[in-house]
Amino acid sequence: MIRSIYYNGRVYTGELPLRQAFAVEDGRFLRVGGDEELLALAREGDALVDLGGRFVCAGFNDSHMHLLNYGQALRTARLEEHTASLAQLLAYLRAYLREQNARGGQWLIGRGWNQDDFSDTRRMPDRRDLDAVSADVPILITRVCGHCCAVNSRALALAGIGPDTPDPAGGRIGRENGQPDGLLYDNAMDLLNGALPVPDKEEIKDMLRLACARLNRYGVTSAQTDDYFLFPSVPFETVNAAFRELEAAGELSVRIYEQSFFTSPERLRRFVETGNVTGAGSDRFRIGPLKLVADGALGSRTAHLSLPYADGGDDCGFSLLSEKELDELISFAHAHGMQIAVHAIGDACLDRVLDAVERALRAQPRADHRHGVVHCQVTRPDQLERIRRLGMHVYAQSIFLDSDIRIVRRLLRPELAESSYCWKTLLRSGVCVSNGSDCPVELPDVMAGIQCAVTRRALDGTGPYLPQEAFTVQEALDSYTVHGAQASFEEDRKGRIREGFLADFVILGEDPFRCAPDRLRGIPVLATYLDGACVYRAPDA
Repeated sequence: MIRSIYYNGRVYTGELPLRQAFAVEDGRFLRVGGDEELLALAREGDALVDLGGRFVCAGFNDSHMHLLNYGQALRTARLEEHTASLAQLLAYLRAYLREQNARGGQWLIGRGWNQDDFSDTRRMPDRRDLDAVSADVPILITRVCGHCCAVNSRALALAGIGPDTPDPAGGRIGRENGQPDGLLYDNAMDLLNGALPVPDKEEIKDMLRLACARLNRYGVTSAQTDDYFLFPSVPFETVNAAFRELEAAGELSVRIYEQSFFTSPERLRRFVETGNVTGAGSDRFRIGPLKLVADGALGSRTAHLSLPYADGGDDCGFSLLSEKELDELISFAHAHGMQIAVHAIGDACLDRVLDAVERALRAQPRADHRHGVVHCQVTRPDQLERIRRLGMHVYAQSIFLDSDIRIVRRLLRPELAESSYCWKTLLRSGVCVSNGSDCPVELPDVMAGIQCAVTRRALDGTGPYLPQEAFTVQEALDSYTVHGAQASFEEDRKGRIREGFLADFVILGEDPFRCAPDRLRGIPVLATYLDGACVYRAPDA
């Protein structure tokens, strides 16, 4: 196999100072060093690649996202680009419907609206708004956070949701004068499942191909992704088979660590008993932690807080799982050697999660469990210390600052607002903090996430919010590389440009260490490599 030697670069290995050159052979890094040292290794037939002074680092690792959901979103209405006002959103849906020429049996599906961005109103769209788009075609549009959706009357009828339909546990049906208003929150969204179209395995593979190609454009070579919940009637075996068939065909251009979502103890037991435990699989598709979602989101006011939301009333949000359910699922997974990753945005929810993890560890101590909190947004100082003491991992999303910075002080009471999104405090205390996008909640744009982590500002400059929590450029890069690998027990094989490690790397158009913090997002990804093979090259690179 041809050996490739890359020289004349600015190479971040995971440590400073930067190096100049590295060699790749058989899909792994062979040597790292200076130009003279590496070029001296060249033999006849080797490929010599002049990096032209460009910056290179390990391939980016998005440590929490929804790959299959992203692939689906790329095939449906892209609402995030049309959410400046409710009027704009509805006009786009009408135009999309005309272009798609949807007929009976088809749904108009989209994702990405955010009422906090509307200039004409701050209310959420409801069934009357969507009925004005179409009374015949069922419409489902999901809020950007994924914890709330709006549907029209046709969709409500198909799902059998009426005035007598009770709120499910961990969910809420929006109502006006006793009638469903078309808004469904968290577990109430599951009421639509029986009416929605179900993709087959080939359609799932198409969605995954599309999503992986987009990730490669952003320099992403590894994704820790939650893919079992999107189509509840599709068994996990089908999703796993789709990934493995893509891998066998050489079409899986992102390494997958599956954050395995289950809410049923029986289904979790079957999953584990059929050999699906943390670490099982290959370097391209590996089973990761049990993934749980314990509360909602801040923007939809469904994150479970210890104090009422600051914009009025006594609403504290709600948890999606009872303490008993959390205990049962976490204790079973822990007892069977699984890692655990739990979505917790509100501090009241986080209390429950930490209690359940602590009880599991007390019952069966395990030193290197790497159980983690996904998001870890609204926190109190005592909880930050408890996370450290329990040896937990934190899956942060710095890119959330781009939108949340506009609502956090409006929605949270000062006692909580001054101690939230405190990922630097956790990092300083020794907690491993990886980074991600929660895509399709946000785009998997790593450089945008790095800019938010370093500036603690929105991408348009709004802020800063708690600037003392800003990462350095090195810490931000590590959160998408080194720490992402640690989250999946793979720090001995990827996340650094180091001898013997998997040759996953990205070439950038500018050195982030030399770039102004407010320009980091503009640094282009020129090329992305997986196992030493190019999986993306920018058109003008």
